[in-house]
Amino acid sequence: MTTPTPSPVSPTVERTAVVIVGAGPAGLTIGSVLRAADMDCVVLETESREFIERRPRAGFMEEWAVRALEGRGLADRLVERAPVHTEFEFRFDGERRRFPYTEITGHHHYVYPQPLLVTDLVREYADVRGGDIRFGVREVELHDIDGERPSVSYTDGATGERRLVRCDFVAGCDGARGVTRTALPAGRATVARHDHGVGWLALLAEAPPSSDCVILGVHPRGFAGHMARGPEITRYYLEVPAGDDPANWPDDRVWSELHTRLAVAGAAPLTEGPLVEKRVLDMHNYVTEPMAYGRLYLAGDAAHLVAPIAAKGMNLALHDALLLADAFVACLGRGDDSGLRGYSAACLRRVWHYQEFSQWLAELLHGPSSGDPFRAGAAKARLRRLLHSPAAASTFAELFIGKDTDH
Repeated sequence: MTTPTPSPVSPTVERTAVVIVGAGPAGLTIGSVLRAADMDCVVLETESREFIERRPRAGFMEEWAVRALEGRGLADRLVERAPVHTEFEFRFDGERRRFPYTEITGHHHYVYPQPLLVTDLVREYADVRGGDIRFGVREVELHDIDGERPSVSYTDGATGERRLVRCDFVAGCDGARGVTRTALPAGRATVARHDHGVGWLALLAEAPPSSDCVILGVHPRGFAGHMARGPEITRYYLEVPAGDDPANWPDDRVWSELHTRLAVAGAAPLTEGPLVEKRVLDMHNYVTEPMAYGRLYLAGDAAHLVAPIAAKGMNLALHDALLLADAFVACLGRGDDSGLRGYSAACLRRVWHYQEFSQWLAELLHGPSSGDPFRAGAAKARLRRLLHSPAAASTFAELFIGKDTDH
């Protein structure tokens, strides 16, 4: 929650235009755009640089997002190194069916894990553009965000010194568990939440991919997913009960279940390898409205969360960041605050498109294992329509690739 400005005798006081809380894709993108416009900003991050450059996260990037970063000089390595995906595969009832979304839409995905993107953005912001980023900070607090002179205080992790940074605006990019989400006063924002009632066991295998594309396995025992993360690393998902303990899933059980749920005639067997990560993700979504209060503007998971069902989270964070960065530049550079006034509404149009699509796809993937005959039947009807109706396939493909979702 926002607090009054501390007594000036306690912290060291500084001044900048924008304080960005959080050094994920959203915060680093905002910082890089501001630096390119010769505007001062400070990025505060609770973790170390080494940690954020290795933290495992999603890897599917929509083409519009890559092109937007490329236009800002932020995607040179990405475009050079990232594999392109043009289709995925459904597996169900012992069959396999490819879905060629690039053939339908003319657009594709890039596969570039978030740690690689963060590494590139940190380098560009801090090393190339000379941006101010402070790692390992503690006890971050926001002050006077509803006034004309907001500030952010924090404790320097290395020295223990308390510091206060006065600013014009604060960008809250510190994720679902960050402090900026809690700074919106009660009654000034609503949080809409949807719980899917299931968990996904997120697995990282030191094993080559077993297919040249993403596999979505729809099975009565639960969803299973396969996603390449590199030539020797594969991401797998298994639907499990919400709140399940990863300890309940020893390696032998994991591989047995993956083989069962992804088995289809004519497909090569899965390539097994050591499982170096096991986490249970409870599948839920939320949206905060509005995404701004006073001089505080939220972006990415600080404002909304989309379960990884449709691989939308990082793409939404970049959409927010680019809109917010441009709005800051216009306001600070030209006195035009229209972008900031319209920021929340502009973001939420895409946010709700992606939320609805994620919920629709979740029912398709989870319905057959729900234990509810009606949901199971409806899910199979959705899948048949998607695979046999050109109109349904076109709509699905455009939503899957993130095309024309701001209208």
